[in-house]
Amino acid sequence: MEKIGEAILDKVRGEAQDIIKDAENKAWETIENAKREREAKSEANKNRLIEQARGEAARVLAQASIKSRQELSRAKADIIDDIVSQVQTKLSNISSNQSSLMGLIKEVVDGLGADKARIYVSSKDIKSVQELVRRDEGLAGRIAEIKELESGGGVIVESLDGKIRLDNTYSTRLEMLRPQILAEIGKELFEGL
Repeated sequence: MEKIGEAILDKVRGEAQDIIKDAENKAWETIENAKREREAKSEANKNRLIEQARGEAARVLAQASIKSRQELSRAKADIIDDIVSQVQTKLSNISSNQSSLMGLIKEVVDGLGADKARIYVSSKDIKSVQELVRRDEGLAGRIAEIKELESGGGVIVESLDGKIRLDNTYSTRLEMLRPQILAEIGKELFEGL
């Protein structure tokens, strides 16, 4: 009986060792699976964070690009406005020559379509215009009065009843040409920017 007891014990010990080995193997397998899952989750999380970072970087870059273009546009506009302002200042500081004044006057008097008109000119040009009108009989018959105008040069002509008024001042002409001038200035100054 002792041998049988020992044999049963040996068999039970062997089975116990097999069960323990199986349990250890399953435990290691479970641990390895858990490690792989953790690494996969970690990799997926890392990839998600990288994609979020890339998206954020692209958004920041796009905003910076838009902001820099806006600042460049503002700087260009400021430069162009400064140039136009300087031109207006120079125009207001020079006296018109008689031939240009005569051209400006005839252009608007003819365009007015009225028999009699009133002319407004800058104080620096008033004597020249009075002289021009006095010397030109055609104009003298159509101009009823010459008045002073606060402007940088050029003329304004209006009908005697004040219903029709044509502005041929330098500042108005400059404003009419502004889109064309701005395009040319922009092309010259900012080509390639």
